[in-house]
Amino acid sequence: MEFDLHMALVILAAAAATFATRIGGYILITRMKSIPPRMEAALNAVPAAVLTTLVAPAFFIGGWDSKLALAIALFVGLRFSHTWMLVAAWIAVMLWRHSAGI
Repeated sequence: MEFDLHMALVILAAAAATFATRIGGYILITRMKSIPPRMEAALNAVPAAVLTTLVAPAFFIGGWDSKLALAIALFVGLRFSHTWMLVAAWIAVMLWRHSAGI
């Protein structure tokens, strides 16, 4: 595998942009005396937005085992802890793959 300078520069630029936005947000918030309600609402929406960007590609691109695992994780996660959500989804995927012969 050979070294790709273009890809390395893209990775470095993405790292620099990520660092700049994180440190910029920190500096901005620490200089405020209080957080405005609209900004607080936006910050409260961040976890759901991040979770959506992580789960949506797996649901739409993944196979039926991924769809089944995500659906089960959703329903178990509404009632039980994160550990049980993970265990239930894992068991569902393993049973699906075993029955399908994968």
